[in-house]
Amino acid sequence: MTSVNELNLDVEIRSPMKNSARKLKRLGQTPAVVYGLKTENLYLSIKTNTVVKYSGSQFDNKIFTLQSKDKKIQGLKVLKKDVAFHRVSRQPLHMDFLALDMSKKVRVTVEVKFLGKAKGVKESGGVFNALKRHIEVECLPHEIPGSFEIDIAGLDLNESYHVSDIKIPSNIKLVTRPEEALCSVSEAQEEVAAVAPETAAAGTASEEETQKSEGDSTDKSSDKKDSSKE
Repeated sequence: MTSVNELNLDVEIRSPMKNSARKLKRLGQTPAVVYGLKTENLYLSIKTNTVVKYSGSQFDNKIFTLQSKDKKIQGLKVLKKDVAFHRVSRQPLHMDFLALDMSKKVRVTVEVKFLGKAKGVKESGGVFNALKRHIEVECLPHEIPGSFEIDIAGLDLNESYHVSDIKIPSNIKLVTRPEEALCSVSEAQEEVAAVAPETAAAGTASEEETQKSEGDSTDKSSDKKDSSKE
């Protein structure tokens, strides 16, 4: 289980007006909002290149400490919840954060990493199946794990590991059902070349046409013979 580092994030207060987004874009800024803690939403702007930098999944459970000249948000700790992108240009359109109370637990989704190579794959030629790569937990913000790791070296053919097989510290509460399958090793399936119905039908039609053609040729040849006898 890896630890989570805190990161500083420079932000500015912005107007919640809709037309402010275009102005921010011209200035190389992206609109953002902070919600939570039973307070009114806080409307912010962040440098677009900073949004791109922290948009990856590796920053999903990082704690960001807001840095601003505005005392209302200076030092506020938040979690990234979502980043919206333009469908074509892939430029960030908006960023959402959840405000944290460091003394209260928060529910988050944590990545599961599979370590090693399964016994059933190495010795029996099986196929490893990762059925679940994230689980949900609940804990204090400063105790959020960066990831969970599970060693799959002992996983044999037709066996599976479940969420309950992950070693979770006592200070972290598991939210995902422990009986859910996490990964498995199954027998390799041989690929069978299936003939498409259309192809099969076309082949049958072609054979029928060939047989008919051959039949017509035979009939014509027979007519010629009969004609010559006359």
